[in-house]
Amino acid sequence: MRRDRRATAPPATSGAAALGGAVGWRRSTYSGAAGECVEVADLAARTAVRDSKRPDGPALSFRAGAWADFLDSVRS
Repeated sequence: MRRDRRATAPPATSGAAALGGAVGWRRSTYSGAAGECVEVADLAARTAVRDSKRPDGPALSFRAGAWADFLDSVRS
């Protein structure tokens, strides 16, 4: 049986600072005032996710379709 590597490939990781200040990071409106949440940014064909407490720390990058699938499963 052949495995689809795209479905199991880990997300790309990079420093959030490497993505540049032009990236429009946003948080959920459900986030509390304590700042304990993740921030999301839409890139060309990917979605980046970072910890709001560490804006200069690492960020994960997912294919846009994979991120949409994740959100669909969380919302259902």
